Amino acid sequence: MLDADGRPVGVATRAKMRARNLRHRVVFVVVRSSSAEILLHRRSDAKDLWPGRWDLAVGGVLTAGEGWFSAAARELEEELGVAGELAELGGGNYRDGYVDVVGRVFTVTHDGPFRFADGEVVEARFITLSELPASLRANAFCADSVALVTPLVL
Repeated sequence: MLDADGRPVGVATRAKMRARNLRHRVVFVVVRSSSAEILLHRRSDAKDLWPGRWDLAVGGVLTAGEGWFSAAARELEEELGVAGELAELGGGNYRDGYVDVVGRVFTVTHDGPFRFADGEVVEARFITLSELPASLRANAFCADSVALVTPLVL
């Protein structure tokens, strides 16, 4: 849990964090191909937040005491089954009726193949950056990644 300034003030279970919409830290990892396309993926229908929606970045909630880069590497491995050299793009805050996050956005270049071992991702595809605005209009996406990632990649 974080205070209004983003400083840690306690630890909560995921269930409590979701039920009370408590502020927490998250990472977003934008995967680009060697030809600069961006990987979009569709979340599992079993996800507790925004099931079945498309996303611009893999990522997730940091554990207590976990570092930003460590969390980004962990999420990349868990969701896509790959590793790579991460670079930080920036960060920010996002809040709505479902989440209240302090996030950092990373990028990695990887052409796959990808392995969806943990079941959080059900499909993925690369698109060009010029195709991204139309995809955002045509599909339901995760609001936090749209808000925090798109300004850093478009």
